[in-house]
Order: sequence, then C-alpha cells, then structure tokens
Amino acid sequence: MKHSSWIVVVLLILVTSFSSCIEDGFTTSSSDVLAFNKDTVAFDTVITKIGTATKQMVVYNHSKKQVNISSIKVAGLAQKGHFHLNVDGVRGDEFHDVEIRGNDSIYIFIEAYLDEMEKDEPTLLEDRLEFVTNGVTQSVLLSAWGQDVIRISGDTISRNMRFSSDKPYLIYDTMFVSPGVTLTLDAGTTLLFHDKAAMRCAGRLLANGTAEEPITFRGDRLDHVVGEISFDIMSGQWGGVIFTPPTMGNVLKHVVMKGSSIGMHCSAYGDTTQCALKLVNCVLTNSASTCLATATCYVQAIGCEFSDAAEEVAYFAGGKLKMSQCTFTNYYLFIAPTLPIINIFDVEYTDGTIGKIKAYFDNCIIYGLSSEINEANLDDFDVYMRYCLFKSSGNDDDHFINCVWEADPCFLTVRDEYIFDYRLGNESDAIGKGNPDLCPSEARYDRFGNDRLTNGALDLGAYVWIPIPEDEEQ
Repeated sequence: MKHSSWIVVVLLILVTSFSSCIEDGFTTSSSDVLAFNKDTVAFDTVITKIGTATKQMVVYNHSKKQVNISSIKVAGLAQKGHFHLNVDGVRGDEFHDVEIRGNDSIYIFIEAYLDEMEKDEPTLLEDRLEFVTNGVTQSVLLSAWGQDVIRISGDTISRNMRFSSDKPYLIYDTMFVSPGVTLTLDAGTTLLFHDKAAMRCAGRLLANGTAEEPITFRGDRLDHVVGEISFDIMSGQWGGVIFTPPTMGNVLKHVVMKGSSIGMHCSAYGDTTQCALKLVNCVLTNSASTCLATATCYVQAIGCEFSDAAEEVAYFAGGKLKMSQCTFTNYYLFIAPTLPIINIFDVEYTDGTIGKIKAYFDNCIIYGLSSEINEANLDDFDVYMRYCLFKSSGNDDDHFINCVWEADPCFLTVRDEYIFDYRLGNESDAIGKGNPDLCPSEARYDRFGNDRLTNGALDLGAYVWIPIPEDEEQ
C-alpha cells in the first residue's frame, strides 16, 4: 500500500512537470509576434567612410510562452551603406532561431557605415531591419543622413588657399598655416576636428562668416550623447586654434567655436602696433581649459560671446586689448568653476622687463558662477571697465567707470536642463545700460543681425534684448 502511494506521488510530479513544460514551450501562433520599443532607429548626420556610434533597441515577447525568431536581418535596400547588428551580445549581419522567453526581451545594437554619397549636401539613407516570427514579417526602419567631407590629415598650408562651404572639412592631427600664407574661409564653412586635432596658424586666417551663414569650428561627433542631449555640450573633443608668431592680421567674423580642449590662443612677440587677432560677432564656448588666451599681442573682440570653461573663460597676459559689446560668462557643466571668469595681468619677459597690459572693456557683461576678475589692485594696471555689468558689489573709480553693480543679466540659460543661451531675459539689468559712443560701427548688429541702436538705448553684452512674450518665458 505504501509502495503504491509512492508511485502515485511520482506520477503526479511527472504530470505536473510535463504540464509546466507545455506551458513554458514555444508558441507557434501567428498572433504571438514581437513588440519593439521604437519603430525607427535614426542616426544623426553621419560622416561617410566612418563608423557611427552604436544605437540600441529592445525586442519584447509579451506572450507567456517562448518565441522563436526564425530570422533577423537587414533587408539590404541601401545602396550606399551598411547597417551592422549585435543581437543579445553576438555580432553578425544575419541571425536565425533567436529565442526569447515568455514575457522577456533582448537587446539589439546597431551601427552604420556609409559609403561616400558623391554629393555636397547630406543625403538620406534608409533600410529595414526585418524579423520573421511564426511566419509573420515585422520591420523597423533604419535611417541615417550621410555627409561627405574633405579630409585633411596633418597638412601644411604652404600657399594661399580658400576653403568653401560646399562640404565640411574633416581635420586629423594638426593643420598648420605657414608664415606669410593666408587661409580664407568662406561664409558657411564648417571645420570638423577629430580627437586631439587642432589648427596652428603662423600665417593669417580670414574667416568671412555672416549672420545667415556662420562658420563653425567643432569636433567631428555629430550625434547625441544620450537621448536629445547633443555632443555640443561636451568639451575636450578636439584640440583648439593656436595663433603663433609671426602671425598677424587674423580676422574672424561670425565664427562659432565649441567643444575644444584648449580654446583659442594668440601670441605675437610682444608686437602691439598691429592687431594680431580681431574677432567680430564670434562665439568661443565650452572649453576644457580656457576659451580665449592671449599673450603680449593686440587683440580686439567686438560683439563676442566667451562662455563656459573649466578654467578661466579668458586669460590675458600683457599686450593690448579692446573688448567691446562682449559677454564673458561661465556656467560650465561638468565642474563648479572656481577660477575667475577673466584673469588679466602684466607679463615679465626673460630679460626681466615687464610687458604692461593695456585693456579696455566697454559695454560688456562679466557674470557667472565664479568671481568676475582675478584679485588685483587695478591702480597698478592700465585696465579700464567702462559701462560693464557685474554680479559683485562695488563702486566706480578711475578703472571702473559707470558700471552696473550687483546686477543680473537674466540670461536664458538653464544649466540643469542643458540650455546655455546667453541672450537677455525681460528683467535683465543689462537692458539700455550701455553707452552708444563706446559701440564701434562693427558692433552695430549682433551676431543674429539685430540692430543695437534701434531704440536709441544700448544693451550691454553681445546680444540685443528682444522682448519675450510672457507665455514663452522660462
């Protein structure tokens, strides 16, 4: 009797196990198909002949039973590129009999490699990622914009040359402009710098950007860090731009330079009789060290924005400076800035002589998360701040003339939301506080084409205040 009871128990266990196996088996129903977390895997603009960053998608099995995907592959519709797969940790171009347990999922990682498009403008490339499950075919759209570029690898510019806006220029290593040579950049030209690549100019650079067609210096990562957050917020993606002796007469108009490691440097043997570097309506932003550093040379900046650096935003050692209608600000994202926004001082030469600095800051904003300028007694310096706005408290004297103290420019920046916009809000203390007599003719229009003198009252900083409707204010 006991022996029979034991047999019955064993049979019950086997039946239960068998039933469980049936429940956990594979579904063959055509109604049990896959679900996806997205219907399109879209790549940002992709430089042709260079692999992209990896995108991912999730494939779900919402059935209680396991599902067998008989085929996963790219349809192969694209004629000018390829999409490569990694399915649940395995690389390949085509996969068969991929299993997903009931109420489970797998990851698929996708990369794109695009051939040259033989066109100047970006070209759309599309394909389909196809899944066949229980006789049912499903697909996810794959898309990427391919951009052909002109590649420059460690080149020396040894004769006068002009870069056009037809295609971006992709620069590897360091591009050198030789002494006595002029490199001219047409309006709308884009220079993309690969990791650690830089430009060194001992000759002359003329960048002829306009409000409608600015010139861009940036890294070659055109995709997003994550989600909708662009690589534009990432500093240290490439080297920088360095003007070295005997350079002279460089003029940059409507240039946007971002994401560098060292920013823009200029030095010129202590010669301040000629202008070594003139910046008009430019933006130098998001540097892993300093946005603008000059040494013993004559530099002008008109209507420019210098913003967001791990160290000083601007570093001036000796020489001659003329800064008009500029915004100097630091809301650098990755660390809390501790150095002053502007560091300015005389320089001692190797023979013991002192290179005195002479500097004028007119109608400027100097404001941010750290102190405005380095601690120094300006009585010993030829430095003059005329009609400038500061966060700090202070009083006018022979070096600070008609300044706006304990003020707030009410930038449109929202650091926590990765919005870095240094135009003026409606409540800005910079509105109408400038002196038109200190506004040079080249600063009449800001980099967006807005007229500073329309209302007769001049705003401080790089940007003309444009009233924001109340329902659009942040």
